[in-house]
Amino acid sequence: MLSLKNIHHIAIICSDYEKSKQFYTEILGLKIIREVYRENRKSYKLDLAINEHYCIELFSFPNPPERPSNPEACGLRHLAFAVENLDKNVSFLNSKNIIAEPIRIDEFTRKRFTFITDPDLLPIELYEL
Repeated sequence: MLSLKNIHHIAIICSDYEKSKQFYTEILGLKIIREVYRENRKSYKLDLAINEHYCIELFSFPNPPERPSNPEACGLRHLAFAVENLDKNVSFLNSKNIIAEPIRIDEFTRKRFTFITDPDLLPIELYEL
């Protein structure tokens, strides 16, 4: 058996680099660690952090394929971020014209959560601590 310590990072390929960069940094508030343009691949790579913890690599590639279907397709279903005040975060998103799904209650933990999508329709969950 492997002895995994934690998740190191999540890689996301976007269709519109500037739009996704703005979403992940200005809306979600992730901090840019490093941004490079890889000429040989015609691709940007943006390393992002939450609270100084490296977590997401955002890539651009020429003409990436679209997601195969809704979140129930095989593979990554969604990203989930912990928040302290779900109502405050939903209000902020609404002020940026990002509409969250109706708030739901986790049937097992009784915690509140909702979903939004990134610019490429990748589902993002906000889960209240």
